[in-house]
Amino acid sequence: MSKKSQGLALLLAFTFLSRSSAGSDAKTPSPPSATVENARDESGLLWKEPTDIRSRNLFYGPGGERDQPHPPFTFVEEDLKGTSPKYVVRDSDGVKWTVKLGIEARPETVATRLVWAAGYFTNEDYFLQDLQVNGIAAAHLKRGENLIGPGGSMHAARLKRHLKNEKKIEDWKWRDEPFAGSRELNGLKVMMALINNWDLKDDNNGLYAGNEAAGHVYMVSDLGASFGTTGLSFPFSHSKGDLNSFAHSKFIGKVSTEYVDFRTPSRPAVIYAFWPPLFLGRLRLDGLCHRIPRADARWVGHLLSGLSPNQIRDAFRAAGYTPEQVDGFSKVIEERITELNQL
Repeated sequence: MSKKSQGLALLLAFTFLSRSSAGSDAKTPSPPSATVENARDESGLLWKEPTDIRSRNLFYGPGGERDQPHPPFTFVEEDLKGTSPKYVVRDSDGVKWTVKLGIEARPETVATRLVWAAGYFTNEDYFLQDLQVNGIAAAHLKRGENLIGPGGSMHAARLKRHLKNEKKIEDWKWRDEPFAGSRELNGLKVMMALINNWDLKDDNNGLYAGNEAAGHVYMVSDLGASFGTTGLSFPFSHSKGDLNSFAHSKFIGKVSTEYVDFRTPSRPAVIYAFWPPLFLGRLRLDGLCHRIPRADARWVGHLLSGLSPNQIRDAFRAAGYTPEQVDGFSKVIEERITELNQL
């Protein structure tokens, strides 16, 4: 990039940072919190009361022990969506799975379990420390070949189950959708802040048809950018699944008599101003989890208080974290649940 382009990028960054800062301090009205019974509209369901939260199995997650993947696996095709290497495979039962490798595999596995525990809809994800995919060695892959060993061996992989009749109908937007201002949508934002999921682009959200238990459901379908920093960081390796970054990040920012501002998603590191489209796209997410009614945040804390320490640890055990990492991540989650209940 030329010096002139670098200077222009920094000027744009300064301008947007200034505007964003001014906008976050403005006393703009916020829609009143409203409760939707089980958070359903004419299109689908956002949230369903988790009446069984104390007995939910967070080791196996929403799919349960019965629906976990069964080897051997056979390569079907490469999935080029998103930034992580992904491959569609078929298991011995004929079920299709999307295998995701890389930095997002562990945090996404945990995130699906905690978000599901609170009553929201997530993918049925499982984590396998080791697996082998037959036929992938002969494929001409565009990504992730360095992560695949002899005979199609892979390590530290997240597998997402393909539900038989599930189909994505459309994206839904955080700032323009049917549940705006509701307790349930505010609660989903609180969940994103709880796990430091900073990648809240609208195209990571989907309205899905064919959910076996609920019909049409609204879902955050990509939760991989969790349990690291509160925003796009430098170095990037600290931004997802990094215990030190997660433990030292700030959960709650400004608190007033009525509202609370959460720190996730935060502004991207300034170095990304040298890539203006990426930087400005992330900058627009700043403030997405601000002005959450304190009562709605406490509601989420009350829900999550139904989880035992062992259930929370099971979610991290499911993703293959070490015992020390399980304890460290779980401690942060428990402390944040306490903070919510004290608002």
